[in-house]
This record gives sequence, structure tokens and C-alpha cells, in this order.
Amino acid sequence: MKALNDLKIFIETAKQHSLSAAARNMDITPAAASAALKRLESEVGALLFIRSTRNLRLTQQGEQFLNYCEQAVGLMTEACSTITEGQAEFRGVIKLSMPSDCGRNIFLGWIDEFMAQHPKLEVRVQLSDGLADMYTQPVDIALRYGEPSDSSLVALPIAGGNTRILCASPGYLAEYGTPLTSEELATHNCLCFALGDSLYNRWRFFQRGHEVTLVVKGNRYASDGEAVRRWALAGKGIAYKSLLDVKEDLVAGRLMGVDIGLEPEPAPLYLVCASRRVINPQIQALKEFLADKAKHYLAS
Repeated sequence: MKALNDLKIFIETAKQHSLSAAARNMDITPAAASAALKRLESEVGALLFIRSTRNLRLTQQGEQFLNYCEQAVGLMTEACSTITEGQAEFRGVIKLSMPSDCGRNIFLGWIDEFMAQHPKLEVRVQLSDGLADMYTQPVDIALRYGEPSDSSLVALPIAGGNTRILCASPGYLAEYGTPLTSEELATHNCLCFALGDSLYNRWRFFQRGHEVTLVVKGNRYASDGEAVRRWALAGKGIAYKSLLDVKEDLVAGRLMGVDIGLEPEPAPLYLVCASRRVINPQIQALKEFLADKAKHYLAS
């Protein structure tokens, strides 16, 4: 449908504020994208963008038209998916952002299994512990720990029962001892996550339903969750990791859980997107597949 495709190009250009960026994300040439916008402006009978040498911005008519376009494209996409669901294999591209540690070591393998079942799908993965901007970055969905602070985002549970766990290598605990209380934990080298100027050295626990926050310290900080895990495996200190990240290490004995008499912080994992219109049949199927894998993984 050329008309529907023109609308999608218009929406992507408005989102990126750049014709070349929109063309790149949609795997078309800038010339084809420009022709689509000119064709659309001709059909609408109004100028939709104000063009400069560096970027584009919507005109007042373009902003009004964008609202209707998003609704129309969403409805048409849903209608097409409904008609074709069950009649053909999943096709298209899924752009997914994932945390570095569980993404690299667990979910990439599960996605490989999913794609083996649906070989005509294409997946583009972004591995990062930074939070992808669902509105400006080329990402359809993101795996994130905890409910999103942006209430406008849609969050679908993948591993609702996941928690954090204090853990360290057997070698570290043999050399420095195993802390049994929060006071003893404060004397240990704690491996912390850091992102930008934010240092996550306030570890949350619970005691009889009440939150307990412990301020920890250590000599190693990383903006990558896998780096923190590797330090723990190397015996450099105690980490407070998602159970999903370290489950295999605990089972294999490479890491040991540390119990200081407090309940760990919940760390539910969600599949997050900007709108329910993004959740087409293939994304819904991927969500259900990952949730089932996570359920059995944590229970094993």
C-alpha cells in the first residue's frame, strides 16, 4: 500500500526531525523518502514540514495531520495483522533494547530460539544498561527492570517474580568472611552500578514489609551490569544483582548467595513500548515466548 507507506515515512520523519535519519531507519533512500513526502503534501494540499539545511520541523498543519496519521496507521496495521495472522509466517523487523548482562548471556539465546521458529523475522538488538528513549531512538520495544517512571509507556510483564540477590565468589567469602548483618555488609567491598553522574550505591531491602536502604561503598563502579558480575566472579567484592543475571553462576557454584537477614528488592522485568499500537502479533508472540522462558528459567 503506497499511501500507507507514505504515511509511515511522514510519521518517522516527524519523529526523527530528519529526512535522512527517517530514510535510514526505514531502509529506503533519502530520495524515495523525499518523494513520498512531496506526494503526501500534494495529496493533502498543505505544507507539512518547514525545511532547513539541518533539519525539519512540522508546520501547524503538519502537527494536526500527524495526530490523525498515527491513529490511521495504527488501525491499518492492526487490521492487516488481524487478517494475515495465522495465514503466514511472521515477517518484518523487531527493534529491541536489552540490559547488557541478561541480554547478552540469556536473552540473545532465547531470541535465537524464537527466530528459528520464525525465520523470516529480522531482529535488531541494542545492548545497553542506559534507558533507551522510546520516542526518539530507533527502538520498538525494550526489556527493562522495574516499572517505567514514564506512566505513558506500556509495560508488559516478562519476569514479575524476579528479585535482586547479594552474591560473591566463594574465594572472596573465604578470604574476607561472609557478612551476616547489614552492619557487617558495610565493612565489605561492594561492587556498584553507575550510570552517568548517578551512582547506585543505595541498596534497597525490606524487613517485615518496611523498606530498608543501605548505603554501601567499594572501589569498583561500572556502567555495565556484566562488568559488575565479572568483578564478582573474579572475587573483587559483593554484588547486588538481578537473579536473572546470576542464576547460572549460583547453580554452578561460581557465585554464592549472601543472606544478611533482609528481604531482597523486587526486580521485575518488563517489555516496554511507547504505545499498544506497537504490539503487533510478532511482538506479542515474542513477549509470550520470553515470559515462558523466564518463568521456567527462574523456577529451575
